[in-house]
Amino acid sequence: MTQGAAREGSRLELTASEERAIDIERPLTPKARALLHEWVESESLRKHCEAVSACLRHVARRDGEDEDLWGAVGLLHDMDFEKHPNLELSPDGHPFVGVAYLRDNGWGSTVCRAILSHADYSGVEPESALENTLCAVDELSGFVIAVALVRPDKSIHNVEVKSVRKKMKDKAFAAKVSREDIIRGAERLGVPLEELIAEVIVALRVESDRLGVAGTPAAC
Repeated sequence: MTQGAAREGSRLELTASEERAIDIERPLTPKARALLHEWVESESLRKHCEAVSACLRHVARRDGEDEDLWGAVGLLHDMDFEKHPNLELSPDGHPFVGVAYLRDNGWGSTVCRAILSHADYSGVEPESALENTLCAVDELSGFVIAVALVRPDKSIHNVEVKSVRKKMKDKAFAAKVSREDIIRGAERLGVPLEELIAEVIVALRVESDRLGVAGTPAAC
């Protein structure tokens, strides 16, 4: 199967099942977290998914969206990345493996489509507020965490927007993080980049203990 065929297949399957509701008992977030721990052993990848989830829940609360659903999507968006990293962009890797499992286990089309949309090779373009926000905070949340961790106090509470912007200009810092994706994410949401960074910082501060960026007692 070619990559193009895989993308088309994903699109057609989603279209055929786009009305499929979530068949998982609420609340979703703790169940998503349990599933994340079942699939992922890497502490750093778990924390990345927690960071994305924190950002999505923050935006959902702010905008009156479904916080539980958005948080679950954040936790699950990279659930298959450890076992199926898919560096070759294969139809048998991330995020297709995870989405197939979620679809077969009652997580519904909203969750599945959002997760597919965050991979630019999936053939599923982000359209909804959930999908666009996921794409916007995926890379940025990890970058902001990295900025916190290089501080002497390792505290997100002392990270400012200007320090994040300064680190973005340093191409050697977190070199694997695409600055273009971060900028494109803000554009998708129609907000200034500085505003998006500020919202991400606020979201991560709420979950600083879980994310390991609360800092030392003296620094706080």
